[in-house]
Amino acid sequence: MTSLPENRLRYQVTESLPPWLALGLGAQLVMLTINPYVILAIVIFRGGGSDDFLSWGIFATVLCCGMASLLQAMRIGRIGGGYLVPVGTSAILVPVSVTAMANGGPALLATLIVACSLVQMALSIKLSTLRRVLTPTVTGTIIMLLPVAMMPIVFDLLQGPVPEEPLAAKAVSALVTVAIVVGIGMRGSGTLRVWALALGLVGGGLVSALFGIYDFEHVLSAPWVGLPHGQWPGFHLDFELEFWSLLPAFLLITLVAMPKSIGIAIATQRVSWRRPRAVDFRAVQGAAAAESASNLFAGLSGAASVMPFPVGPSAIQLSKVASCNVGIYAGLILIILAFVPKTLALIIGLPSSVVAGGLFVMLSTVFMTGMQEVLQDGASQRKTLIVGFSFWAGAGFEAELIFPEFFAEVAGGLFQHGMVAGGLIAILLTLADALSQRSSQFSGRVDAAELPKLNEFLGTFASRCGWNGDKAQRLQAVAEEVLALLQPQARQSGDEPSRLLLTVRKDGEGAVLEFMAGSGDEDLNLEDRIALLSEQPPEGQEDAEVSIRLLRHLASSVRHQQFHNAEVVIVHVDA
Repeated sequence: MTSLPENRLRYQVTESLPPWLALGLGAQLVMLTINPYVILAIVIFRGGGSDDFLSWGIFATVLCCGMASLLQAMRIGRIGGGYLVPVGTSAILVPVSVTAMANGGPALLATLIVACSLVQMALSIKLSTLRRVLTPTVTGTIIMLLPVAMMPIVFDLLQGPVPEEPLAAKAVSALVTVAIVVGIGMRGSGTLRVWALALGLVGGGLVSALFGIYDFEHVLSAPWVGLPHGQWPGFHLDFELEFWSLLPAFLLITLVAMPKSIGIAIATQRVSWRRPRAVDFRAVQGAAAAESASNLFAGLSGAASVMPFPVGPSAIQLSKVASCNVGIYAGLILIILAFVPKTLALIIGLPSSVVAGGLFVMLSTVFMTGMQEVLQDGASQRKTLIVGFSFWAGAGFEAELIFPEFFAEVAGGLFQHGMVAGGLIAILLTLADALSQRSSQFSGRVDAAELPKLNEFLGTFASRCGWNGDKAQRLQAVAEEVLALLQPQARQSGDEPSRLLLTVRKDGEGAVLEFMAGSGDEDLNLEDRIALLSEQPPEGQEDAEVSIRLLRHLASSVRHQQFHNAEVVIVHVDA
């Protein structure tokens, strides 16, 4: 694992912070994110030609986002990632959601969202089967495309929904917001930087009030406490033509957009620890499961579809606080706001230009997080081509510069979303690269008794590649050390040794070995142990330390992906 500069966090994800600080940062996050996804909810529920359902839809969406943010931060069982992952309305499903509203109303939309949530849950359980797709190359490219995909929304917010507003007022309020956030972020003290976003939004809001573009009328007319007008929409259970014609589009967009949510979860992990550490894919599975559970609740309550909002990593980098308590407080604030329309209107009343200024600064830091993800295994010609082509193709599709008239009709306009298009291209190129390389498989058990057969298998593979005895011995030594590290975990469980599947393929003049076994001890991650070799090994793991040192000497890189149902160790061995 490539060593990255130490992240000077004030509070990392597992650390508690004073309640007043968690409350303030949670409110800051809500101030920044609530306006965009309430606007998206308005687009969905009004775009379908229905104003009667609008107030209930916004109420249910805010309530659902609050519960989803809580679920992501708390990690209940296998649901939730345990990280600061804000949740908002799913922008990628807006076009098909508007179509569903127009064709069948909120009941049809609710039924389609529930159907998609069940597919998301199944994929989260079997996430280990997607490991060949969820490579650092793919997830890093998707993370890099997040700001590209969000910028059109930011620029639309910058212009504002009211064309009659003075251009100078919108420009000055946005510039003041950006200046405060950037100024404090660059030159402010550590404590002051924590509040950079909140101070920027407050400063921009005050300037907008001076120009007369703050929506005081909506704030004054909103009641203090109460439930919205309207009623629960129910479900569209007739399963007529409207349902079956829209279901493929909903499922396709949900499947293609899933790597985006995974990319956000991975990016959040990368910036949530003071010291770089391996990605915990069990937490990624939990984040995906929380998203599916949240969408199930969204469908049951009549809310818009939700997904992780891509501002979490940048908010952490700016405030230097990654504690999951911030997500808990943000979720609680959203739930309370759903029942307090007056306070909700106070936040929604912030001009779109002010919100756009805050988002613009935050998203500017996400690109580098994606770049670090791509480079964690080093750079190669194939990886450079995949990332570069996928990124610029995604940017081209997002800007509608690549045959827009043609691709607007393909797959329901799916390729008009640059992040989806770029992510899909990266996935296809990665799969094509993997399929073009011949591989061999060995099936056995995580047991030292399998070593003779394993050595014979690797010797045959090396001979077929035309390699000499030294290379064969190097591969065999790597397999022996990985087996030695995985075997004690099977003994600790008291069960029979778990199944082992080894896939080995040639990679230039070297080889890639992928070991897949049953789930083991969650505290032992080989990537983290290799990174911490200079420190005292944990008590009882001195023998493992020897194997880890040998593995670091033999391999050019080691990645250890831990899932709930499997452990995957990927070792690159150079010539």
